[in-house]
Amino acid sequence: MAGTLIVALDLDSREAAETLIDRLGDAVDFYKIGYQLFYGGDGLALGKALLAAKKRVFFDLKLLDIDNTVERGVAAIAGTGATMLTVHAYPQCMRAAVKGAEGTDLSILGVSVLTSMDDADVAEAGFARDTSGLVTLRAGQARDAGIGGLVCSPHEAEMVRGIVGLKMQIVTPGIRPAGSAVGDQKRVMGPADAIAAGASHLVVGRPITAAPDPAAAARSILDEMHNRGTRVA
Repeated sequence: MAGTLIVALDLDSREAAETLIDRLGDAVDFYKIGYQLFYGGDGLALGKALLAAKKRVFFDLKLLDIDNTVERGVAAIAGTGATMLTVHAYPQCMRAAVKGAEGTDLSILGVSVLTSMDDADVAEAGFARDTSGLVTLRAGQARDAGIGGLVCSPHEAEMVRGIVGLKMQIVTPGIRPAGSAVGDQKRVMGPADAIAAGASHLVVGRPITAAPDPAAAARSILDEMHNRGTRVA
């Protein structure tokens, strides 16, 4: 294997998302639905439609609440047949999420540190660690909680792989092919380098969704992943 590509449907409406999905055709079969589409564009219904069409769906909702609320929320998402769901990588939250997903195929992903954050942002948030130190802490806690994987910057993928081992998924946003704008991301990497560092799944948004030919952009990224990637879980 050379990793899995997930396209981020960071769009305002179900109609816009379905237009993009049609343009991507069979180039992509795995989609991420986050806040923007989930809350403002009928994203839950779209996710269910994609699952019914035998596509894979990653609900990026970053749950964090009291244990009972997280457990029940996770169980509700698991009932859709979704492939992945994010929670914040706090130990209590991850343990509750594992309970909610028990007996299903839903993979719980812990969000370590957002790729829009750097050391200054982590310090401003009140953590007495730098970005790398906080990701290291979260990775060990995610492993111990028994969740499916971790979301981290590709720059931390190799370090995280060493902590969590080969079985857990490492999902990396902040993927930018050569020539792509960085945008609001701060810790980015190219597709092949992220795979070589140990990522199992790459989440790509604007380099595909804003491309003149999204299917061609997706295939170009897949080619780089498959031809040059060397190590995944």
